[in-house]
Amino acid sequence: MAVKITADTRFISRRVIAKVIAAYDDPITRAYCWGRFRILRQRFLIEIGQYLPHSGAVLDIGCGFGLFSLYYAQSIPELRIHGVDINRKRIIQARKAAAKLNLANVHYEVDNATTLTLPGKLDTAYMLDLIHHIPRSAVYPLLKQIHSNLRPGGRLIIKDVDTRPAYKRWFTYLLDKAMDPTAQVNYWECEELLALLDNIGFEVFTHTMEDVLPYPHQLYICQKV
Repeated sequence: MAVKITADTRFISRRVIAKVIAAYDDPITRAYCWGRFRILRQRFLIEIGQYLPHSGAVLDIGCGFGLFSLYYAQSIPELRIHGVDINRKRIIQARKAAAKLNLANVHYEVDNATTLTLPGKLDTAYMLDLIHHIPRSAVYPLLKQIHSNLRPGGRLIIKDVDTRPAYKRWFTYLLDKAMDPTAQVNYWECEELLALLDNIGFEVFTHTMEDVLPYPHQLYICQKV
């Protein structure tokens, strides 16, 4: 389902992006965040945002510096966003940025996606470019736990990369290793991840997200029925 993006929508979104990035004190973090916003394009953020509820509890797994949760917390102020990440330094920066933005509807905790403690019932959870950094054996238990904690009709939103075409996979792999040479990378074929989500009990709508850069972006909208 494509979202209609108007000039006004783009303008508002750009203002929110700029405001979020300005909230980080560290110039290296700001440069990294500009890079992430350029990889996960503005129109992608707007499209993903259309699948978030207008209010309710939302979990951002692998939130990093809190970049996207801060964006959505400002864009949809009735959300209550809980961000988790394994990196304590990034969580500290996310908390500082949230305080600087005076956002009371988002908070952050250090947690590991493979041993995640979920904060009660959820309306939505999302993972943006995280699945391929999790050990394959840990993916099913994580997705199963999220399914159990979602309210009926709740959604899990996954943005990750497909394994095809091969040249796009290799482009993504080289960039992943450039960002962190020690990071493990476990890409999933779209059909394989779809089968896993279906087995857990999700009803899934998926489509590719075309980009000017050769990334094999794939979006999965998973609903608990």
